[in-house]
Amino acid sequence: MRYMNSIERKMYSLICRNDGIKARDIAKQLGMDKTEINRLLYASPFIHELCYCDTDFNWRGLIGQSHPHTGLSDFCGYYADAARFLAQSEEEWLEELKKGCRNIGRNLNDTRGLIHSFLDSAHVIKALFEDLGETDYFDWEICFELRIKRARHVRIYADVLVITEDKVFSLEFKMKDKIDPEEELQAVKYAPYLDVIFGDRYDVIPALVLTGAEDLYTWQEVPGSTAELPVCSGDMLFNLFDEYLGFLDR
Repeated sequence: MRYMNSIERKMYSLICRNDGIKARDIAKQLGMDKTEINRLLYASPFIHELCYCDTDFNWRGLIGQSHPHTGLSDFCGYYADAARFLAQSEEEWLEELKKGCRNIGRNLNDTRGLIHSFLDSAHVIKALFEDLGETDYFDWEICFELRIKRARHVRIYADVLVITEDKVFSLEFKMKDKIDPEEELQAVKYAPYLDVIFGDRYDVIPALVLTGAEDLYTWQEVPGSTAELPVCSGDMLFNLFDEYLGFLDR
């Protein structure tokens, strides 16, 4: 999957932040020639696959870049705000997730304990909100099983997204107690593309969550780079959120 250059990224954001915008207005706002803008509108994989031109020649994004993120639910097995997620029973949530997974083409073959892993991650997220206490989190967006799969150009996956006012926590869940370098790479793989999807108003924070571990919260250097990835057990997920949102300092 080719990463977007800075011009393509600005174009994508302009489209996804507006309720329809014409190519000439994109060119005007970016100070560029309309011919070059038109070329990029059809050449950039992200724009080609995740935006469209309507019958009035307005460009629109399939996923908006404002809260709540209109269209995001079309690419998730489950999407809701935190209030609704917390109000649902486990059975209601799981049935909705399974139905959503079928709608987005997510394979529900349970030979490797997939349903158990779904429930495991949901238990951790519910425990996180219990730990958050009086925090005003009810309009945070919760996404399980994000699958953005458009033609051969765009592939973006995430187990769970928790979207706050200005941050996107992209959580890779593993029912293990040991850190695996390959799984670290898996956790960070799609972060640059989520950066594009959500735009510069949001910080994307990837993390690896090991639900078989206890009292684990550490930072690991990502193999092959100098970047560091937070790795935590499910019972320490609050610490990750606190590090970026500063609950304990309030």
